[in-house]
Amino acid sequence: MEKSKVYFTDFRTVKDGGLTEKLKRLCRQAGIDKIDFEGKFTAIKLHFGEDGNLSFLRPDYARAVAELVKEFGGKPFLTDCNTLYPGSRKNALDHLDVANKHGFMSATTGCQVIIADGLKGTDEIDVPVVNGEYCKVAHIGRAVMDADVFISLNHFKGHEEAGFGGALKNIGMGSGSRAGKMDQHKSGKPHVTEALCRCCKQCAKECGSDAILFDTGKAVINQDLCKGCGRCIGACNFDAISNNNESAVKDLDCKIAEYTQAVCYGRPSFHINMILDVSPWCDCHAYNDAPLIPNIGMAVSFDPVALDQACSDLCMKAARFENTRNTDNIGLGVKMSSDLWKDSTPASSWQETLIHAEKIGVGSREYELVTVK
Repeated sequence: MEKSKVYFTDFRTVKDGGLTEKLKRLCRQAGIDKIDFEGKFTAIKLHFGEDGNLSFLRPDYARAVAELVKEFGGKPFLTDCNTLYPGSRKNALDHLDVANKHGFMSATTGCQVIIADGLKGTDEIDVPVVNGEYCKVAHIGRAVMDADVFISLNHFKGHEEAGFGGALKNIGMGSGSRAGKMDQHKSGKPHVTEALCRCCKQCAKECGSDAILFDTGKAVINQDLCKGCGRCIGACNFDAISNNNESAVKDLDCKIAEYTQAVCYGRPSFHINMILDVSPWCDCHAYNDAPLIPNIGMAVSFDPVALDQACSDLCMKAARFENTRNTDNIGLGVKMSSDLWKDSTPASSWQETLIHAEKIGVGSREYELVTVK
């Protein structure tokens, strides 16, 4: 497969409108104007951040993208789907409250916010997955699929199951309705190794399903209540929680790729990764841990696979901060390697998403990095 172009710039700026204008210039340099936006509804898919989390992208970046779409005659709106776990974004009303609290509203971003899968997370479209091996159809939020053009605006960071979260994670998991998220997570549910459990109860605090009990003095996961989201795995600093289904992590990674295929296939799409505040966890957590590495820059591409591969490579080369999740893992006996994501989340198999996405035709892992000043 031919190499895809990924356009990159750092966060250095001393003139010309600052970082939001620099992001616009980067998108123009990458050829976003080749998309026919005239009169087209344009979904800007992003993550509004869980209540309590502060590492989500600033709304200023969303406004910059919306202004760019309007410049080309498009009709932009910001969107995300409701969460599977019962947190503060489990329905459209709560979700919009959090979005507004975090600054995502028409007054600040210049466009409306639409929760794609409706009031209760049930407004979805079953979309065929071209070349799907794990999913024949994907359950996608209706507003995402009603859009004529799709843009993903992604916070590139670590992730407690997928290793890292970038374009593919934001698109594939994020665009799934609640049923779609369940479909992606259902390959396995976590279990507790009692001998390793320290009874710190961090897992229970993180669980949004009230599925973790301590009746026996050790953590026990109620498999009937558990939704398989895996947040407890990331919350445990003692590796006491794992998924006994060895294929579950790979299955999740591959399903993310297939859901991304369903969202992007057959229509214009463009993708933006912001590599900053690279926390070890998803912005779905009601907190954010210290970043693993320094802020790197922003990258854009028409190819989400090449984009995520390039951004992952840039993160791998970056110097690592002290006093992070990784240094905690060193104290727990995890031997550090050159793999930032595995060092942060040893159970992850992050490359599987990229490999499978390339296999089914979402994009190419081979890329040419074009640096823009």
